[in-house]
Amino acid sequence: MRALRSLAPFLLGAPVFWLVQCYAPPTLAIVLLMAGVNVILAVSLNMVNGFTGQFSLGHAGFMAIGAYTTAKITLALGDPAGGVPPWLWSNGVFLLALLAGMGLSALMGLMVGVPSLRLRGDYLAIVTLGFNEIIRVLIENVRWLGGATGISGVPPYTTLVWVGLAALATVVTAQRLLCSTHGRAMLSVREDEVAAEAMGVDTVGYKVRAFALSAAFAGLGGGLLGHYILLVTPKSFTFVKSIEVVVMVVLGGMGSISGATLAAVLLTGALELMRGLDQYRMVMYSLLLVVLMLARPTGLFGTREIWEFWGAKKKKAAA
Repeated sequence: MRALRSLAPFLLGAPVFWLVQCYAPPTLAIVLLMAGVNVILAVSLNMVNGFTGQFSLGHAGFMAIGAYTTAKITLALGDPAGGVPPWLWSNGVFLLALLAGMGLSALMGLMVGVPSLRLRGDYLAIVTLGFNEIIRVLIENVRWLGGATGISGVPPYTTLVWVGLAALATVVTAQRLLCSTHGRAMLSVREDEVAAEAMGVDTVGYKVRAFALSAAFAGLGGGLLGHYILLVTPKSFTFVKSIEVVVMVVLGGMGSISGATLAAVLLTGALELMRGLDQYRMVMYSLLLVVLMLARPTGLFGTREIWEFWGAKKKKAAA
């Protein structure tokens, strides 16, 4: 029964995503797909920047690792084995490739996090910024990865169903983590790392775990993005992309899963609505961000979740 409750969001979500994919206007479907990818990226970065109070600027680097790993595997295993239906083969290979991309991204997260997260302060931001640039430069200079031109001809495996289920998995994982003893320990690190360590909390261990998990889901987002745009290049994973994800987390509220999700959807939709403004689009986008941050300095939700507001309203009505 408990396992069925855990699977309920996915069992209910899959047919909904499929119906939207089949019947929604193409433009709306594209916006929803990109919003889903951004939800994965924002919620996963929130595990580090929000839950543990650290500051990472290397999310695009982990996206690149996931995207390139996934693309190389799907291209290598593109032809179906004898007797296997093409749709089953393509989806199976895509799932395997996404998991491999997540695993390699998590491994790189551990390699970066173990030495850097022993330090306190803003060192992680500097380390992850450097890591992001190292990954980009390495990819540009490795011929096997396509160099500066990247990898073209990536199979079009990403659909709204894939993105919807992946975004749902990211949100559910973050929510379960936040409500667990591990999540409470991470929040204690955010509030006062010295006090948490004095109380026996393995502060470094929890920061590293959050960082590795965040990196894994960044790799998932990168893999899905690469198989949607059908081209994986170093230009897609620059420092600017990391900043975009940080903006979503800050705008939603550091530590709020609901806030990161809503901010990712709103900013994706805002960019699409302003597409007709040409060169003024980014100016208007920046002004919108400034106004929102002046109106809500702690973000849309602060550190609270949307269900907390509902609970407060119920208590107020009962009183």
